[in-house]
Amino acid sequence: MKAAIVHDWIVTLGGSEKVLKEIYNLYPSADIYTLFFKEETAQRLGIEPYKIKSSFLKKFPRINKSYRNYLLFFPLAVEQFDLSGYDLIISSSHAVAKGVITHSHQLHICYCYTPLRYAWDLYHQYLKASHFKGWKAKLAKLILHYIRIWDFTTVSRVDYFIAISNYIAKRIKRVYNRKSTVIYPPVDVDEFELCTKKDTFYLAASRMVPYKKLDVIVEAFSLMQDKKLVVIGDGPEFKKIKKKATRNVELLGYQYHDTLKKYLQKAKAFIFAAEEDFGILPVESQACGTPVIAYGKGGVREAVIEISEKSEFSPTGVFFKEQTPEALRKAVDYFEKNEDRFDYKKIRKNAERFSRKIFREKFKKFVDEKVKEFL
Repeated sequence: MKAAIVHDWIVTLGGSEKVLKEIYNLYPSADIYTLFFKEETAQRLGIEPYKIKSSFLKKFPRINKSYRNYLLFFPLAVEQFDLSGYDLIISSSHAVAKGVITHSHQLHICYCYTPLRYAWDLYHQYLKASHFKGWKAKLAKLILHYIRIWDFTTVSRVDYFIAISNYIAKRIKRVYNRKSTVIYPPVDVDEFELCTKKDTFYLAASRMVPYKKLDVIVEAFSLMQDKKLVVIGDGPEFKKIKKKATRNVELLGYQYHDTLKKYLQKAKAFIFAAEEDFGILPVESQACGTPVIAYGKGGVREAVIEISEKSEFSPTGVFFKEQTPEALRKAVDYFEKNEDRFDYKKIRKNAERFSRKIFREKFKKFVDEKVKEFL
């Protein structure tokens, strides 16, 4: 079957782009459609720019940096892609990719990271973070209302949904009223070798944006100045977080992969305070044999095994119930009291459930089965 892969945009090398790479490796003859892209990022994914077809948005000023300002145009742009000559459409969607127009003789499978966050779950949080006032606030609400209506009307364009976690499968059911099959995203666990000799510092790493809650982590360690915290990452919240950092907190800013890996391998534990759809960094941490202390909500609950007397599985982390400094402080204290219960090799073994190899096998099997039914 002639195949096309549709991805929202290719700007940074994030989790969804790593999934795109694996899907493309499974279907290397497929054409790729995306709203806009950076050639450098595409090449880092192993995709030659000539294989990518982009929309009229690529000509908009500062599109790769200020793309959220053009959200209103995303639905129109994705609907302009002419996919009528393809038999199989695979959309890799966290925004509008699933909204491509298809016809009855095409099979459309959507790998869904989440229903559009701005329009649904993070609607109120997005408006607060934007600090819009007056007519700007009213216009933003109107645009998001339109996006929400459009997003729901495009659900029927998808034949089958694949969710990245059970957490997202529930969200797809609630928002779109559609069933989905869960296939966890690929994590390159082979790139993160096991290390059984740990240092005394704790590690947090992510983009410094509000929902990641790095400020909560830094504030928690201001209550525990006898413990060292290393923070890797950059973003709009950096200055705010730096002001809250005490002497025991070291902010390293953005770091390359090899440096991040070194810290993941040596950390006493990895701290994760966000409510994520899945959470790749906690899995990469476990691949290094490093336990995880995480906010106990979202997809991370499916990747981390909590300490429990009843569980037959070896624990890989500790959860805290509230995104507050005090809740995290108590979790760190609980972790240290139970540190001897963590087996670094078994933590690594748990991470291997999310390998690239397993993703490729499950994804290809799913697509092959649906193609067979379709034909």
